[in-house]
Amino acid sequence: MTRHLRRTAGTAGTATLTALALLLGPAPSWADDDPPAPPGSTTTSPPPQVDSNSPGLKLGDGATLAPAKVLDIKSVVEDLGGEERREDTNTDVKFALQAEVLFPKDSAKLNPDASARIKAIAEEAEAQKATDVRVFGFTDNLGSYGHGKKLSRERAEAVHDELSSHLGPEVTYSVRGYSEDYPIADNGSEEGRKKNRRVEVSFPRGATEADVRPGR
Repeated sequence: MTRHLRRTAGTAGTATLTALALLLGPAPSWADDDPPAPPGSTTTSPPPQVDSNSPGLKLGDGATLAPAKVLDIKSVVEDLGGEERREDTNTDVKFALQAEVLFPKDSAKLNPDASARIKAIAEEAEAQKATDVRVFGFTDNLGSYGHGKKLSRERAEAVHDELSSHLGPEVTYSVRGYSEDYPIADNGSEEGRKKNRRVEVSFPRGATEADVRPGR
């Protein structure tokens, strides 16, 4: 929860702003233990603007460019209804399933169609030879934070139970519920809240054929 204070012009406005900030104190925050945030949920500052004609960008006499390196590239695929979303990076695979396709409203009991979706994710985890799987639940901002925390955790546990029935005993799991924290859409509309009510399943990407091919 973040409080926004509108700055008013003049010295009196500045004093009022300072007094209000002192009275309100720091905004409350909630975090889960280890890790405090789901992987991939942290944001970074936008890149600085660069003038391509700046003289400072020219190489000095005798200077050479550094070797090229491969940047982390994210691929995002979402089905037409937005019910399922897949993100691929160089290191991880993440699936996000909207709660509506897995559970009845305000429930943590899987519906009949959920098993097929979760089995498909388990098959991908097997293909990636994943031994560390993260299952995180999220809600929208309606209702109390505590209720969302409980519901998101129970939904993550339900998905974990179904996943573990398809994967071997060598797989370990991290299962957490984050309530309304880390939204991926605007909670100001039902369309956005629908996207935020989700369960995410993620795991490290396995070695590809190119990764294991002997060097030439």
